[in-house]
Amino acid sequence: MPAPVAYALRVIIPAMKKRLDNLQRFMFENAPVRGELVHLENAWGNVLDRHDYPDVLRNLMGELCAAAVLLAATLKLQGSLVLQIQGNGPIKLLVVECSGTGDLRLRATAKWSGDLVQGSVPDLIGDGLFAITLDPRDGKQVYQGIVQLEGNSVAEMLENYMARSEQLETRLWLAADEHCAAGMLLQRLPGQPDNQFQQEQDADTWQRLALLANTLKPEELLYEPALTLIHRLYHEDDIRLFDSQPVTFHCSCSHHSVAQMLKMLGRDEVHAILDERDTIEVFCEFCNQRYEFDKIDAELMFVEAPVLPVSDARH
Repeated sequence: MPAPVAYALRVIIPAMKKRLDNLQRFMFENAPVRGELVHLENAWGNVLDRHDYPDVLRNLMGELCAAAVLLAATLKLQGSLVLQIQGNGPIKLLVVECSGTGDLRLRATAKWSGDLVQGSVPDLIGDGLFAITLDPRDGKQVYQGIVQLEGNSVAEMLENYMARSEQLETRLWLAADEHCAAGMLLQRLPGQPDNQFQQEQDADTWQRLALLANTLKPEELLYEPALTLIHRLYHEDDIRLFDSQPVTFHCSCSHHSVAQMLKMLGRDEVHAILDERDTIEVFCEFCNQRYEFDKIDAELMFVEAPVLPVSDARH
């Protein structure tokens, strides 16, 4: 019989390192349900340091950041997962990318118009689309799923997306402020389809676990340690804990990648821009890094590297 969660937690806590930014995975031993908790402080601070977001947009972005980490961890993707909300309201675009299976790496950006005031999520975003893109980055095909926005919060929008596109019962609890972004995920896994009694029992357990999670307050989700929350909610259940994963802020932009983007414009277009000004300035929308290209850079950009014969390349 598995050890009670209270005992398991007492065993595991001394061996765990304290991390301000980490994802904690867990699984229920006697039910086909897995869970995750994520807390972001440094990574979230790095996002905010690069952009001056209005408070209402900041909190939505924080919730989407937490959700992206939670979903990326369930997929164990070698490449990246991108969550994108696009609407016709005051908030035009929210984009969060999370990549990696070891250290989870996060970056985010947003676009909006006018002065944003407190209001409902549907009013702020308006009519639009929710897209999830999976980019394996190993030569495999990129997958993208797109649905209409449906829900009164980021959590509800994602739950509806998962139900429609992935046919997975998923519940999310998200919160964010100027200091922290956090989230919890519960996901019901395929059970035993040929056993009617087990199906009913699993459904009852799923409802109970979700109801317990509904008692979480935003401040608890933001500032209570993950293991404390798991024990508080599910101390009557047998829980298997996995090693936590660190989460960091990371932007993949570089001088080379920006040069390749400019190169796609073509030599004539790049030189036409440089004829009007001395340099081309490009700012990364994710990290706000500034890249500058002058006429010499432009010439080097379009110089093709010589291809040496095999006999010469060996020397």
